[in-house]
Order: sequence, then C-alpha cells, then structure tokens
Amino acid sequence: MIPLNLTVSTESWPIAGSFTISRGAKTEAVVVVAELGGGKAPDVIGRGECVPYARYRESVDSVTAALEAMRPHLAAGLDRAGLQQAMPPGAARNALDCAFWDLEAKRSGKPVHDLAGLPAPHRLTTAFTISLASPALMAKAARKAARRALLKIKLGGDGDDDRIAAVRAAAPHATLIVDANEGWTEQNLEANLAACAKAGVVLVEQPLPEADDGALAHIERPLPICADESAHGLSSLAALAGKYDAVNIKLDKAGGLTEALAMRAQAEALGLTVMAGCMVATSLAMAPAVLLAQTARYVDLDGPLLLAKDRPHGLYYADSLVYPATPALWG
Repeated sequence: MIPLNLTVSTESWPIAGSFTISRGAKTEAVVVVAELGGGKAPDVIGRGECVPYARYRESVDSVTAALEAMRPHLAAGLDRAGLQQAMPPGAARNALDCAFWDLEAKRSGKPVHDLAGLPAPHRLTTAFTISLASPALMAKAARKAARRALLKIKLGGDGDDDRIAAVRAAAPHATLIVDANEGWTEQNLEANLAACAKAGVVLVEQPLPEADDGALAHIERPLPICADESAHGLSSLAALAGKYDAVNIKLDKAGGLTEALAMRAQAEALGLTVMAGCMVATSLAMAPAVLLAQTARYVDLDGPLLLAKDRPHGLYYADSLVYPATPALWG
C-alpha cells in the first residue's frame, strides 16, 4: 500500500485547421492529464492523458472532479487493480490507469509491455482521418494524403455517396475506412452502404445511432460494420455480436489500458475484428494505445497528426507508420 500524490491539469492543443464529424467541428483538443507520484521515489512521476467527450456526457469539469475525488483513495494506497472497481469506465479512469502503468514502469525499470505480459511492440500502419466537408474539399484533402496506405473518411450527412466517390477518385490506391459517427438512418443505410461498397471501402464504423443499431442485425451488408459509440467497457461487448462484425476499442471509453486489453481478448473470443482507435489528443494518449493496437486488424492512432504541434518526445510518425513510444514519453 503506497500512498500516492495526484496532480491534475488541463491542456489545450490547437488542431491544424479543424476536425469535423457528423456531430460538429472543433479547432482545439482539450485534454486532462493525471500525474501520480510520491512514496520513496517522489521524483518519479507517472502520466496519463484523457479526452473528456460530450457524447458520453463528459466534460473537463466532470472528469477533473472525478479525478479529484480519487485523491484521498490514492493517498490511502489505492492501486491500479483497485482503481478498476473504484471508478467506472471513461476518460477519468483512463488518465489514472495509464498514469499507474507509467509509474509502475518507471519504478520497476521495466517497460509496460513487460509488466503486462505482452510482446515488445513494433511499428504499425495507422489510418489518417479526412474530416467531413463538401465532396470537393474532401477530395482535395484525400488527394493530399493519397500516398498514405489507410484513410479514415468521416461521413454522416446528405450527399455521402458523392463524398465517398470523390474521395476514392482522389485516392485511388489507399485503403478506405468510413466513419459515420451515428449520422445515418435506417432509411439511407442501404444506399450509403452500397455507395461505400462501390468505392471499395473495407469497413464502416457506427452507421446508426446506438439506440437504433438493433436494425443492423436484420440487414444484408455488403461490407463489415464496426461498433464505436455502441462499444464502451467490457460489459458492452456481448450485445454487439450479431449486429456488428468489428469493434473500435478506445482507451477513453474503456477507462484505460487495463480494461482495453481485457476488451481486446473478449472481442476476439466473440469473433469480432478489433480496431484500436483514439480521440484527437497528443502522443501521451496514443502511447498506451500503441500496445493495445499490436494485434488489431485496423489501427487509427492519428490524433497527434491532426494537431498543429505535438508534445515533446511525441511518437514518431513516418508516412503511414507510427512507432512505439520512448521512455521519455510514457511506459
């Protein structure tokens, strides 16, 4: 039982241009960072970063308050295992869970993958996101990124068939994933899926709102469908079978690397293809997700690429490749 001190801070990171999905646009990524330290090595600090997300009824204030409420428990010796029961899945627990992992790695001198019983991580091919816009603007963005191996196309509005056709024409060789962010309806689902299939899209994320996704169990699908907003923590996975072919696991939804790894194992047992995803955030949020992504079929860890600048010691990206973190960043 090691008493720990907690520091909570909020940071704002400008986005390069804007990031637009079916629910709206933003020009900055606001993140909350948790730092843990204390005990016999007070100068050793573990860090974790999360993104409060309004879609899941989170705000900077609510996440900060949830973290601050853990302060007396941490001072009383709460550890990472106890954290899983002390907090529900979500952004706040993600920041603390990842801070615990980082602190354990620094105190033990062992990397997180060793502590978690995982193989050493290797570089991965990550998607690069094209924001929702007019067909012409999306084609322009896709043309600029056409050399990348994997593009994630944000859809979710009228005229999505024209958008995906324009993107395909602009990036004829890239593998395409579509993310509708709950922006389609049962009425336009079939036509939009057909347009995606015609464009050679390999996966569609969350076409329908979570409340309406039961319809997916009764349709003919020309390509696989992936759950995102319908997938939360470990307990949500069983309900996805029969409706979805894949699941996007994000640390901010799972509540940290600990539960995300358990979700990955359970998803594979259920026959669901795994995508490792992210919110728009810095490399500190991506670093633990790189470990989760090692066995994922699809990787979408481009958050830092969408920022005007990343934090010091950020992940190294080379074209479509993302490399594991160095100890100077995390883990």
